[in-house]
Amino acid sequence: MTELSESTGALDGLLVLDLSRILAGPTATQLLGDFGATIIKIENPKTGGDDTRSWGPPFAETPDNASDLSAYFMAANRNKYSVAADLSTAEGQTLVKAIAAQADVVVENYKPGGLEKYGLDNATLCAAFPHLVYCSISGFGQTGPNRNIAGYDLMAQGYGGIMSLTGAPDGPPMKVGVGIADVMCGMYATIGILTALRHRDATGDGQHIDLSLVDAQMAWLINEGTNHLASGQDPVRRGNAHPNIVPYDVFAGSDGHVIIAVGNDSQFQRFCLAINRPDLAADSRYSTNPDRIAHRDGLTSEISETLGQMRVSAIQDVLQNAGVPCGPIHSVGQALATPQAQARGAVVRMDHPETTEGHVELLGNPLKLSKTPATYRRPPPRFGQDTDALPEVLSTLKKRASPHKPVTGS
Repeated sequence: MTELSESTGALDGLLVLDLSRILAGPTATQLLGDFGATIIKIENPKTGGDDTRSWGPPFAETPDNASDLSAYFMAANRNKYSVAADLSTAEGQTLVKAIAAQADVVVENYKPGGLEKYGLDNATLCAAFPHLVYCSISGFGQTGPNRNIAGYDLMAQGYGGIMSLTGAPDGPPMKVGVGIADVMCGMYATIGILTALRHRDATGDGQHIDLSLVDAQMAWLINEGTNHLASGQDPVRRGNAHPNIVPYDVFAGSDGHVIIAVGNDSQFQRFCLAINRPDLAADSRYSTNPDRIAHRDGLTSEISETLGQMRVSAIQDVLQNAGVPCGPIHSVGQALATPQAQARGAVVRMDHPETTEGHVELLGNPLKLSKTPATYRRPPPRFGQDTDALPEVLSTLKKRASPHKPVTGS
């Protein structure tokens, strides 16, 4: 479990020191690991490692009946080495600094200033190792009046506005069903890291990346954010309906529900004819998308009445034949079991000798690169399993180090 797997990924030879935990940082480092980077994840022995190791059930079953491989943890921690180190001790600090000396990237999600007392903050490490790309992820960022407030996904969704848009119109504000603020922050972190590495490769200079959950969440308000900026009005919850397109919603058939997404006026004409409602196509109130938005409630009522008398399969058949976008609403299990998901590698199985079944199933990487595809080399690690082998890992990596940084680590 501790040998350094050879990789042909585009990021092979890149060393990432991962001081992050929970989801945003681990999402970013897992993405880098999928494409060949070596990720050394530092975990606190006082707490049993990453918080999410115990966020279960469910857990992967292990012969020793330990609870350090929750499904949550495994979602964002493949292709990593786990090294136990207490940053509050001189020994732990020395170990982490030795890794940083050889690393290309550091990712951390402590409160702003939280690593200064250990000498592991951006200013200290980047002064010692100018080639480093150092990514700090926090709730609100390194500056501003809220910089010292801790941030979790739910808090970011509430503060950043997305909860005010999510849920039924007459219901309470609702979070998205998964930790989307964390995940999207991890995506932005990955982009920032690769951008900074591009600059480092050209100039030799690393830099600091300051990223917050709330900043990222506000950035992906996309059209609803600009709707507000353009109109001065706060968007409202519309359930599954779209603020700028009608009809674009979930509709009930006689035996279930179906998604209908009419994106332009010609699709609307075909939609009306397909469901045998030519009167709606001819109605001047619904001629254009702005007209349909102005008369949203009346049109939605008419459509709902018609579709409510049809079976879902019949709705999908007539709309697909007419070239109108429509689709089913799957459960998670149904979605992952579809032939399309299987053909695209949505689920991957990785051998894992530390589990009772000898393998784990994980969500695959969606990026399909023709020459340097994602690889699944190391399953999510047990806590601290690679601590003793760290010197060997670092020694092997020196032979494959990036030419754009000095090799000074021990």
